[in-house]
Amino acid sequence: MSTAASEAKTARPRKGERLEVEIDSLAFGGRGVARVDGYVVFVAGGLPGDLVRAEITKPKKRFAEARAVELLRAGADRVADRCTHEGEPCPGAPWQGLAYEQQLIEKRAQVDEALRRIGELDGYELEQIEPALEQWRYRNKLEYSFGPGEDGVALGFHASGRWDLVIGVEDCLLASERGNAARNAVREWARAERVAPYDRRAGTGVLCNLAVREGRRTGQIQTRLATTPKRFPKPPVDLHTVVDDGSGGSEGPTGVLGEERLRERLCGLDFEISHSAFFQTNTEMAERLYAVAAEYAGLSGSERVFDLYCGIGTIGLTMAADAGEVWGLEIVPEAIADAERNAERNGIANARFLAGSARTGLRPLLEQAGRPDVVLLDPPRAGLSQKIVRRVLECEAKRIVYVSCNPTTLAPNAAQLVEAGYTLRRVRPVDMFPQTPHIECVALLEKGG
Repeated sequence: MSTAASEAKTARPRKGERLEVEIDSLAFGGRGVARVDGYVVFVAGGLPGDLVRAEITKPKKRFAEARAVELLRAGADRVADRCTHEGEPCPGAPWQGLAYEQQLIEKRAQVDEALRRIGELDGYELEQIEPALEQWRYRNKLEYSFGPGEDGVALGFHASGRWDLVIGVEDCLLASERGNAARNAVREWARAERVAPYDRRAGTGVLCNLAVREGRRTGQIQTRLATTPKRFPKPPVDLHTVVDDGSGGSEGPTGVLGEERLRERLCGLDFEISHSAFFQTNTEMAERLYAVAAEYAGLSGSERVFDLYCGIGTIGLTMAADAGEVWGLEIVPEAIADAERNAERNGIANARFLAGSARTGLRPLLEQAGRPDVVLLDPPRAGLSQKIVRRVLECEAKRIVYVSCNPTTLAPNAAQLVEAGYTLRRVRPVDMFPQTPHIECVALLEKGG
């Protein structure tokens, strides 16, 4: 083959170019994998067997990223979309075209692949995945954006690959009926009062986004509206957050118009949650997740437990009855205040909570509390930095229970702990987010061989 022909064969596509490709598998993160003359294209919205027209969004030397803009032929195993908005598949349910049983198979395989390929780990027991109790209407929190639409205001999700286009939502099957009704009520208020959505290009308008949270066990609905600092009629929401013009975010000074905290019941305990504090998005599966963590912790009633990244104290407090003492560490002060209130509310006297980061707060915690028997880790998606791993190793705990929302960061962290003398014993995936590629898992590491 001539040099010119070879270059033509391997020439990468340009941004915006559209290709007809057939999806042959799924990559980690949920994108479909297609190949064009050996060149790999990762296609958001493509499922195995699909023939799609894909638009290139990010061309690179060895592969390209793309999004499916038209389904030309559905794969033999694709199931019909159930959750659509204005004719578009719900962006919060990108795997709804994949049969649920296949979703579980893919998620378990991706956990195993990450641990083996990225962490170069083996010898552990990969347990069967915990399936979701509900495949739809399981989320206790959803965030929506405002944009121009019918009667001046649309409230829903950004269209795939578009920050400037909002697709209106009437009934999202990820939310409960009560959650949908609360969102729609705010939309109707905005239309009736003619309050305009914020336009990032022009720098005009008011309404930025709306968060709807639900106490699944208490029946409480809490709404938080984020707007620019302009005057407008009082909104029918619980919380009002003012964000800087042009920030596009949802954080800022927050005023209370109704219920300040969300109330929920989890694992037999009562919790109150501040708007800035983290809480698992699937209440029912959070109980399953924490049950797995408790099983792996193997508490007998006398152990000292460190709950790092403790948030409002959920994991540690649910284990406190089986522990000697629980010490929680969390960088968000509001979450620590929630944790202390939650311990008092539930009559739990053997749990203490400290505000601080895992990086700088763990050594002072060791000095104050002594060495733990068990360390619970529930870090954000980025996982643990090498410095935090070193701090965890200084604890010299017998067992480490790692709750992960990202197997690709669990894998290197587990490898670092194994290199330092721990053994990865068991890993169990837990499906917190049906219809999506996201997967949580719990890993047990024990000191020594």
